[in-house]
Order: sequence, then structure tokens, then C-alpha cells
Amino acid sequence: MRKAIAATDYGVTDFRRESAPARGCHYNGSMNSVQRISLAAVAACTLLTFVAAQPAPPAISHWQRASETPILSPQGDGWESAGTFNPSVVFFHGKFVMLYRAQDRTGTSRLGYAESTDGIHFQRRPKPVLSPEMDYEKDGGVEDPRLVKFGRTFYLTYTGYNKKDAQLCLATSKDLVHWKRQGVILPAYKGKWYTGWTKSGAIVPEKIDGKYWMYFHGINSAKLGQVGLAYSTDLIHWTEALDQPILAARPGNFDSAVVEPGPAPILTPAGIVLVYNGADDHVVYRTGFAVFDRKDPSHLLMRTSDPIFAPEKDWEKVGQVPNVVFVEGAAPQGDHYLFYYGGADKYIGVAQAEVSSGGR
Repeated sequence: MRKAIAATDYGVTDFRRESAPARGCHYNGSMNSVQRISLAAVAACTLLTFVAAQPAPPAISHWQRASETPILSPQGDGWESAGTFNPSVVFFHGKFVMLYRAQDRTGTSRLGYAESTDGIHFQRRPKPVLSPEMDYEKDGGVEDPRLVKFGRTFYLTYTGYNKKDAQLCLATSKDLVHWKRQGVILPAYKGKWYTGWTKSGAIVPEKIDGKYWMYFHGINSAKLGQVGLAYSTDLIHWTEALDQPILAARPGNFDSAVVEPGPAPILTPAGIVLVYNGADDHVVYRTGFAVFDRKDPSHLLMRTSDPIFAPEKDWEKVGQVPNVVFVEGAAPQGDHYLFYYGGADKYIGVAQAEVSSGGR
């Protein structure tokens, strides 16, 4: 991993950005007994010039809850009675549209639909828009939606779970209500580096170098959940791009046991911003982010060493799974983004933050 370094990290605040040596370093190509610059000094000047040329990566800042209470909670005795959580949100036809995971008391999940004019107050449809039908979904259900749009088509990645296997699946729609299944796109147990389940497909919302790209979650032989990278030429058929994770679990950190993609990545001129969810050895879920090269989704530029979001509210600490904030949706609103998350696998919350574009 290459850390992007600002000039101020070296105590220097002003540099020329051309290829000549940095200001304050002068060398005319000859050395004599009167005027001499050591090779070490020249090397230092070259290093400072290289450092000065590095653009700052995008960053997420000023993270705060946009609502102190859940914006969606379980209701009734039916399909969303046990939990409403892990939402994805897009802006469509002048409204914020949310697909969210709803769980009944038998543990079966379906996808609900809700919409809002302000991104905070949502009205739900009375029936789910996607329910388990296929063998790879039966009894467990359809879980954890992530949305991205290309042209007039929405692409929905979700987890198909049959209480035995969890696998990354895909469906498509023109209106976010009627969905056509495209099947399992990364089968469990058959990866280059993952040997267990697959989940959480976060598709980059723009074609890069002639391909579509997706960050996904796989489980390896050590039972660690990590992030891999896959590519496609048609958005339907996907192939692993690497024979190792692109974001590995980090021992002793907030993401020591699980690293799982969040919403579809946010594109800026200076990088691809991937918000992700990490769990530690005590199964506390917190949020971090990583930045990848804008022209090379496999090139990691930076990754947070500390979480930017953690469970604090009672409804984030107590639920079906305690101590969880799980960010899965993002939508721009004015000069900031709204980030939607599941709290304790029971409720839906919303936070807001600024996403810088990076660059010089």
C-alpha cells in the first residue's frame, strides 16, 4: 500500500510542481571544492519533489448522525416484524428510494421498498418487492441489497441465503419494483482465495479500462471475511480479478475479523472511495473507508487505520445482533452525502458526511 503524503508531513509548505528540483534545492550538474552538493542532498531534493507531486486522496470528514433515532423500525406481525435493516438508497424520479432488508420472526428475509422527498422521512410500500423463490434463497431469503444504475437499468446485488449457503446474487430492474433475477454471480466455495460464502457486491458506478468492476466479500479458509475484486464485460457474468483479497483483515484492528464492502463506491476525480464495514474479534461492527486509483480499481491508495463510525446509541447496541452499525447505502444531498445503515440488525439509521474530491 502506498500512503499519500502531504508536503507538510516533511515540514515543507511550498513546492514547485514541475519536474525541476524542489525549491531550495539547487544543483548545476558540476561539483568543485567551493560549490558542492552531496548526493544525499540531491536524493533528498528528488524525494521532496516526488512527494510534492502526489495529489491528496479523497477523504470522508464531518461524519455525524442525521437522525438520533431510527428512520425505519420493525412493524406488524408479518414480513418485517423482526427487523428492518441494511438498506441501499438511490435518487430516482425526484425521490430517495430505499430497498431494505426486512426479516420476519422465522428468520426469513425479503426486500422492502420505501421512498422519501428529504432522505430522512420514508414511506413504505405494504408488500416486499423481492421475496425468496429460488433454491439458493429458500428459507433464509434475500438479504443486504446494494444498488447501482447504468443507463436505464438498475443492478441489484444481494445475498441469497438458504440457511446452508450464502452466495452473491444479481437482479435487474427498470423501476426498482419489478425485478428479474440473473442468478448467482460469484458462487460460494469456488473462489481463487475465498473458500466459503460470498456476499456484498459493491459495483463501481462507471466503466473503467473497458470493464465493469465490483468489490465483494468472501470468506477464506481461516474464516476471515475479506474484500476481493471482480470484473465483468456485461454486468451479468463476473470473474475474480485477483488471487488474493484486495482489503485483508488486520489483526488487532477494528477490522480484524470481517472486512465487508458498504455502498456502491463513490467516484471522485482523484480516486474511488469505498466505504466498508469492519468487525473485530468481539464482533463489534464499525465503519472505515479505503481509496483506490481512479484508473485502476486494484491499486489501493489509502485505508483508514481507525473507524469513522461506531455503535453508540442504544438501538445500535441492542437488537438482533448487538453492537452493529453496518453502512450499506449512500446518496448525495447538496454538498454532502447521506449514509444509510443498519443498527444492531434491527433498525435503519442515517448519517451525513462530506466527501472531498481529493487532488491538488
